[in-house]
Amino acid sequence: MSSHTTPAESAAGPRAARRRLIRELLLVAGFFAVYKAGRLLSTDRTEEAFRNAERIWDAERALHLPGEGLLQQLLLHGDALVTTANTYYAGVHFPATALFLIWLYVRRPAHYLWTRRVLAALTAAALVLHLAFPLAPPRLLDATQLIDTAQVYGPSVYRAAPAEDTLANQFAAMPSLHFGWALMLALGMIAATSSRWRLLWLLHPLLTLTVIVGTANHYWLDAVVAAVLLGAALLLVPRPRDDAPDDEAGPDPEAARENDPDGPVRACRARGARTRP
Repeated sequence: MSSHTTPAESAAGPRAARRRLIRELLLVAGFFAVYKAGRLLSTDRTEEAFRNAERIWDAERALHLPGEGLLQQLLLHGDALVTTANTYYAGVHFPATALFLIWLYVRRPAHYLWTRRVLAALTAAALVLHLAFPLAPPRLLDATQLIDTAQVYGPSVYRAAPAEDTLANQFAAMPSLHFGWALMLALGMIAATSSRWRLLWLLHPLLTLTVIVGTANHYWLDAVVAAVLLGAALLLVPRPRDDAPDDEAGPDPEAARENDPDGPVRACRARGARTRP
């Protein structure tokens, strides 16, 4: 039996792919816009943010956690090192996450959906905590005696005075999404790839942790809480099955349904034929 494809059918695939891509872009952009707008709701809670910062600082000392200043002293060994750390904090977070999601979308679609849902759950939980528990970062708390490395050495993504910063909420330190997203990037790449070197992706969250603490943008507990929330999201969002087709040559089930409107009818007929004696 020969088969042929009409021009309309051949164009349906690219059109469906474009629709899916636009839908994903709008979904991710919309969710991020809601998150950024929500964070700004707690920018005027200055006194509460500093009271919470003192509580976190005291709690870390009670838990005998190492001082954040230990990492900062390592970065302050040279201007180039601390400037690189500030640049990493300012310029790697969003581009790395975006490239990660794009790669998964193109090469590992099932893992992309899993990762997008996990990141959405983590970010939504983080927004709730940002609103419920405003927290000044250690660089703003006098008790820490830490340097605001971004203001001193540059580059900085924040204004010197939090009240003047209309584009970012400097009182949303806990949890650290820098660390949470970096950890999910590493776990996602480990899950979606098979290279024997894939565990090296864990260097990304480790380096991110060093940067966010060493630049005095986050406390240790900010990263701990982010890891706990990510763990909860991973438990709630089902991971793709090991036997699910998820390579670059694999079929896209949604595209197949859109390109073959008679598929459900044929499936019903096939089931009926199997049940007839």
